[in-house]
Amino acid sequence: MENVSESDDVRTSIIHLPDDCLSFIFQRLDNLDDHDSFGLTCHRFLNIQNINRRSLQFQCSLSLLNSPSLSQPTLAVNSDHLHRLLTRFQWLEHLSLSGCTVLNDSSLASLRYPGARLHSLHLDCCYGVSDDGISTVASFCPNLRVVSLYRCSISDIGLETLARAASLALRCVNLSYCPLVSDFGVKALTQACLQIESVKISNCKSITGVGFINSSPTLGYVDAESCQLEPKGVAGIVSGGGVEFLNISSAVSYIGKDGLVPIGSGVASKLKVLNLRMCRTVGDESIKAIARGCPLLQEWNLALCHEVRVEGWVAVGKWCYSLKKLHVNRCRNLCDQGLLGIRRGCKNLRILHMNGNARLTSTAVEMFKLHRGDVTLRSEEVMVIGPDWRLYTRG
Repeated sequence: MENVSESDDVRTSIIHLPDDCLSFIFQRLDNLDDHDSFGLTCHRFLNIQNINRRSLQFQCSLSLLNSPSLSQPTLAVNSDHLHRLLTRFQWLEHLSLSGCTVLNDSSLASLRYPGARLHSLHLDCCYGVSDDGISTVASFCPNLRVVSLYRCSISDIGLETLARAASLALRCVNLSYCPLVSDFGVKALTQACLQIESVKISNCKSITGVGFINSSPTLGYVDAESCQLEPKGVAGIVSGGGVEFLNISSAVSYIGKDGLVPIGSGVASKLKVLNLRMCRTVGDESIKAIARGCPLLQEWNLALCHEVRVEGWVAVGKWCYSLKKLHVNRCRNLCDQGLLGIRRGCKNLRILHMNGNARLTSTAVEMFKLHRGDVTLRSEEVMVIGPDWRLYTRG
């Protein structure tokens, strides 16, 4: 047997560790500076850093937290920048190009590098991205779960292409301020993507809501603020039976007083958060139907709903057993009797947002405070309620 002397002892260092051990060490570095300096050690460490990068966003990103002052110049990310970064970081799962206004359809060819590994993509305010660019996204990134196309120049054609390509994975889609998207595109999305969970279509003026008819029961979050909704479209939005959050604030006038009755037909029995702010024409029949048909409702924004009168407010008090937050700011026809109906009911109510109600007397307000000490009165008017669309998920 050969003897090994101390002089023959092999010295080892961190550089002798295999790549999986180095990746394990890198992933457990808590300090951001340590993360950044890791790749400066040598080419091997740089490669370890590159393959462990899972997310990327730029300083111009609209969703960037702790962003610098707007007075500070930021880099205008172009096609060349994007190509170099995506060839380096090929294991990305989350990519935000929001605010990269210089990018165009051809810029997205670089998505071939992260490709199927990419789970979320944000293209907000990428004004140069149209259906051709979305077709590129669809071909390279079939496993996308979250896509945000806020203010992109996408039409029904591009949306249908994306929906078909990512039909098994797509969960959350933001189409806000996409004026070229209509009910046809929404139908293609909801019929192809059977696991869809949240959809934002706010300020899409060509959408009436009928594209949601027979949508998947997994659809639980719909933001349709300032859309041209029709009663049939409202019924379509809740037709899947799984909607828990619904925002149809600022709905146009031709929904009518009874146009929201379908929400209370029983198909939206899982509804927990409902925003009807500035639905000025919605009347008592709609309110009564919703109050009875949505027993799980926890937050309801009725600010500026001027046609809700005593009968409607009494129904809210009588039937909304689970309601915790109620918004009644600047409702012209909320009077003392209506507030009395709320006071006597809504046993789980904890916060009431109320101001600018001209028909309410100070006596009625003081009596409410006296009898409902468990309710906090707040004067501020809240326009945005409920969870963030990107965070909404059933599991």
